[in-house]
Amino acid sequence: MAKQSKPRAAGLPTREQILEFIQSADSIVGKREIGKAFGLKGQEKIALKRLLKDMAEEGLIDGKRTAYHRMGGVPKVTVLKVMDIEDGEAFAIPETWQPDDATPPPRLRVIEGKKKGGGRYPALKIGDRILARTEEAGSNLEAHVMKKLPAKTDGLMGVVEIDAGGKAWLAPVDKRIRTSSAIADLGGAEAGQLVLAEPAGRGTRAGVNVIEVLGDPLAPKAFSLIAISKHGIPNVFPSETLAEAERATKLPVSTDKREDLRHLPIVAIDPADARDHDDAIWAEPDGEGGFNALIAIADVSYYVRPGGALDREARKRGNSVYFPDRVVPMLPEVLSADVCSLRQGEDRAAMACHLRVSSTGKITSHRFSRAIVRIDEVIPYEDAQKRIDDGSPPENLRNLWDCWKVLAAAREARDPLDLDLPERRVVLDDQGKIAEIAVRERLDAHRVVEDFMIAANVAAAKALESKTAPVVYRVHEQPSREKLVALREYLETFGKNLALGQVITPALFNKMLKDVEETSEKAQVMEAVLRSQTQAYYGPNNAGHFGLALGSYAHFTSPIRRYADLLVHRSLVNSFDLEQAKPSFDIPPFSGLSDKDRDDLGKICDAISKTERRAMEAERDTIDRYVAAWLSGRVGETFETRITGVQSFGFFATIVGLGGDGLVPVSTLGSEFFRYDEAAQSLVGEHSGTSYSSGDTLKLQLGEANPLTGALKFVPLDGDGNPIEPRGQRNAPKAKTGHRGKGPQKHMRGKRGRPGNIRHQGRKKR
Repeated sequence: MAKQSKPRAAGLPTREQILEFIQSADSIVGKREIGKAFGLKGQEKIALKRLLKDMAEEGLIDGKRTAYHRMGGVPKVTVLKVMDIEDGEAFAIPETWQPDDATPPPRLRVIEGKKKGGGRYPALKIGDRILARTEEAGSNLEAHVMKKLPAKTDGLMGVVEIDAGGKAWLAPVDKRIRTSSAIADLGGAEAGQLVLAEPAGRGTRAGVNVIEVLGDPLAPKAFSLIAISKHGIPNVFPSETLAEAERATKLPVSTDKREDLRHLPIVAIDPADARDHDDAIWAEPDGEGGFNALIAIADVSYYVRPGGALDREARKRGNSVYFPDRVVPMLPEVLSADVCSLRQGEDRAAMACHLRVSSTGKITSHRFSRAIVRIDEVIPYEDAQKRIDDGSPPENLRNLWDCWKVLAAAREARDPLDLDLPERRVVLDDQGKIAEIAVRERLDAHRVVEDFMIAANVAAAKALESKTAPVVYRVHEQPSREKLVALREYLETFGKNLALGQVITPALFNKMLKDVEETSEKAQVMEAVLRSQTQAYYGPNNAGHFGLALGSYAHFTSPIRRYADLLVHRSLVNSFDLEQAKPSFDIPPFSGLSDKDRDDLGKICDAISKTERRAMEAERDTIDRYVAAWLSGRVGETFETRITGVQSFGFFATIVGLGGDGLVPVSTLGSEFFRYDEAAQSLVGEHSGTSYSSGDTLKLQLGEANPLTGALKFVPLDGDGNPIEPRGQRNAPKAKTGHRGKGPQKHMRGKRGRPGNIRHQGRKKR
């Protein structure tokens, strides 16, 4: 039994009283001893159980069911928040750290093990909360993941709502979170405002306090802020990083140990609104039917050197993140938009890739050098295309197009995967409001730049391989057998065959698509092929690039916005003796690949692959919010949609030509029972045979559009264009399906996009 230092009052004890009691006990105690010591009865014992559970999750006490003890320093079991990802490893600090003095929180290396019953936890990212078991590892601390906890950061940005009783709630902007949090302190915020909040206490029922009012949640700038907060994207540069960037701008750019290419009329062809220019190109006939070509790339490795504050921050970010209204750059703007950027008419440091291109488009030789260039002109894609189409382009553009034609012929012979996937483009006006959402036009000018970049990336990989040097490969593996089996089963529903005994190549998929003549069926097959593909990643080991049909591929052409390219540049510096003179001031001395980075290349590749996925999710979420905002004034209208995914609970659809993904629950399809056919990716009516399949096109009514979450909800229509009456229960008696005519009904087929989710249903507003 525990010794009591003083009499204790009856009633539910506070956290501090419980900790004091446990600390004063001469043996391990549990709920029974605590309840007896404080004279708890009935409902108070139930409340104690909840309180002890909260304390265990917070790491204040051990989480065992019956035994509790006070833990000094970092608790053996505690809640941690991931604060940093370095070389693929997560580092976290205790979420609640309140020492008696000003001791900073300890930093623990997180060990991401396997779940009970097999499988791994999802890759951790900055801002994630975990319940972890901690232990000492030499002079360091390690944390072993026990459980990934709900992300408070996702719920801490939201919109203030006031219910009918006058109580304030924080409605989260993340469509995955279905519950609002009670607001303990509004902090001057008013109903309808977008705010940042923090927990009001340690318990989950303590509510939140508003700490910053962001203003109008429907203002376009809010959409990217939401994504930045939700995905934990670093968007403020530390002072030491900015200071080093300013020092780096003082590095001289001269012809000393650089090839002088300022006489060449090199052009940069970029989007009209581009603020940074990574690459520029030039070509001329070689007199033998081929071409001499040059791809000049910003020499970022000259300014961002291993071991410095700039390098640490660039690695942490991994890449720039592009939103319709802003860019979160990988590098401070003094470098990304100025000193490193290949601006027109200014001397710039560049890494030059010299290519010899044969008349058949084959790269017969390559050479890399550090150079000084002066860009002749920066041309928007549309302007470059117009000059070509007008029939009298300047000689440098005509040479570029002629060289591209032979590169394109070689690409066609290689037969890379050809999926026509339209890209949405959000156009904002001068006030930052949505002017237009459209599919981005695909011009020959885009293809010209793309094929020159691919040629340079291949040359970089092969050049490093020739020196047996470290390479950060861009890897796209061929589809797994599991995905190919699923694809074969799906194609069998069309009466098509995919023999798995043959060599699987991109050309096989291309032929499959060319053999499908019906437009709607082709879109469906294209979506199935897309689903079968693996996700590309960065790695130090070469597994080829399946989609491009290339044996060796590395990213070399965008070092301003991708850390992977910067690593490739550094390896080229070492391999081809391109190091410059040491700086005469306080900046890291060398610009090549460090020994530590060579040893940790695998971890670095894992880390930047994660940041790339983070950026893609954030950019996609923001576009979804813009689309939902664009559509919010058109609720009730009917749209041509395409089914993008089918599950047992319903199907997802996207508006053709615009995007915007929404759910159609199976309960809204009428009174008929629908069976889920997983192999065919279909919902099939048991009575009528009516089917809804991935790729089908059909008209749906827009029921809801929530700009804050980006979620849409569609309403199915009957044969007369009227909303189908939802059924009350899943197993309701069979009745009409909402479709007219006899026999199975089949909608047109089409293309798949990204599934969305149901919008968050907030508290009832006053």
